[in-house]
Amino acid sequence: QVQLEESGGGSVQAGESLRLSCAATGHVFGCVAWFRQGPGNREEVAIATISNVGTTTYADSVKGRFTISKDNAKNTLYLQMDSLKPEDTGIYTCATNGEWDPFEKRCISLQSWGQGTLVTVSS
Repeated sequence: QVQLEESGGGSVQAGESLRLSCAATGHVFGCVAWFRQGPGNREEVAIATISNVGTTTYADSVKGRFTISKDNAKNTLYLQMDSLKPEDTGIYTCATNGEWDPFEKRCISLQSWGQGTLVTVSS
């Protein structure tokens, strides 16, 4: 079982940047992703993914501003968030060891999840 721990969340002003980290203990494989749960929303939405062959995909709301990456040597997943907006506020959670659905272009059956880290963006 892979253990995941996020860090890097916090409170920033609109236009600023944050980098989230997701440190993994255990073997990370397959598709990995970052999810966001906005205030008052029950659903976690995938905002950035890396497929098992390295293809990155982004939700339209973050495309061009967020960058997902992973460092296999450090067993760590990152989410660089630039030009942050108040609507980016939410709990960000990393997930790993999933399968890539090539038709829906999304990660499915993710086996390991972090606890989440809070990002607050004020205007």
